[in-house]
Amino acid sequence: MDEAFDQYFDQAFDQQFENLCNNFGDQEDERKTRKKRIFIERNREEGHLRLWNDYFSDTPTYPENLFRRRFRMNKPLFMRIVDRLSNEVSFFRQKQDVTGRLGLSALQKCTTAIRVLAYGSALDAVDEYLRLGATTARLCVENFVEAIIDLFSDEYLRRPTPDYLQRLLHIGELRGFSGMIGSIDCMHWEWKNCLTAWKGQYSRGSGKPTIVLEAVASYDLWIWHAFSGPPGTLNDINVLDRSPVFDDIINGQAPKVNFSVNGNSYSMAYYLTDGIYPKWTTFIQSISLPQGPKAALFAQCQEAVRKDVERAFGVLQARFAIVKNPALCWDKVKIGKIMRACIILHNMIVENERDQHTQYDVSDFQQGEGSRSSHVDLTYSTDTPTNIANQMGVRVRIRDKQAHQQLKRDLVEHIWRKFGRDQDNN
Repeated sequence: MDEAFDQYFDQAFDQQFENLCNNFGDQEDERKTRKKRIFIERNREEGHLRLWNDYFSDTPTYPENLFRRRFRMNKPLFMRIVDRLSNEVSFFRQKQDVTGRLGLSALQKCTTAIRVLAYGSALDAVDEYLRLGATTARLCVENFVEAIIDLFSDEYLRRPTPDYLQRLLHIGELRGFSGMIGSIDCMHWEWKNCLTAWKGQYSRGSGKPTIVLEAVASYDLWIWHAFSGPPGTLNDINVLDRSPVFDDIINGQAPKVNFSVNGNSYSMAYYLTDGIYPKWTTFIQSISLPQGPKAALFAQCQEAVRKDVERAFGVLQARFAIVKNPALCWDKVKIGKIMRACIILHNMIVENERDQHTQYDVSDFQQGEGSRSSHVDLTYSTDTPTNIANQMGVRVRIRDKQAHQQLKRDLVEHIWRKFGRDQDNN
């Protein structure tokens, strides 16, 4: 009886084990079949030839205006970027495989990255035209963004040089704001794929997570300062506490600006802001409820000039829809690199097209006339030691509310004398 039971038990166990092995084998075969990738012959040479004939040949299919519209920049500037990347970045060099077949060209890779940044489209949207898959397109975008930052950030995302700082001051005087070097504000970029653990600190009243960009822009829409990454629940003041916008001044590494307004002398340049910013020497806000014609004229001029940074945000989003559409990346570092690269490209385009859209006559400035009331002193960066006493002193000067009120009163009088006659004639 016991032997029969043992024999039955062994047979049942063997049968169950065999069924288990068969099921496991079937699942493994199914998994391998499901993960197997199908090779697609995209004929990348045809994609390069089509791109070349459409835009880069001696007789291109599409004219310069359509190139400017689709690449967001003029052809010489784009070719300059392609040339630098193909010579200095290994990823963008055209290579050969073991059979001697050429890989994707630098034009295909850079065009892919520009199209994704400009249109904010999916990574496989360029597959049918440029002949490369979504995975390769993602690599093109990531390497393009990092290359733009490495090769061009020192030149196109720097603090103003002394010569250009003098130019900014000259334009500021023409617009009625002596000592003004730009406008500062913040922009929110929606983060669609924000991690659940971080969603609370990045979500505002709308419930959608956002990342903040603080920027300083000048009259020609050049963005001189960009600080991105703070959580979306922060407002402009909280971001300002973390921002390095005044680090050069505090550390004694910024040129000293001397200017006079309404007969009073000042030695610290300022930015135009909206009403949320604190009343510091370096910020000049509008007047919310102006009383009298002088205050009304000042508010009108300040709000008009302060729109420079708003226009810069609008142009940046119009040129590169990827920063207008919700960010799809999971990694916040990659999102910051995309924003930084788009700002650098934006500044490159501004420099390339600045003379075509200038709104101000700078001939007096270019001739070097000595009648300017603003002056940049280069000795400030070498004569001021960066010790804690000097740093605290500069902080106190930056946050001096009395100096802020005095400067604002002088600007009200100055603008009235400069433009008030036009108001009386109207």
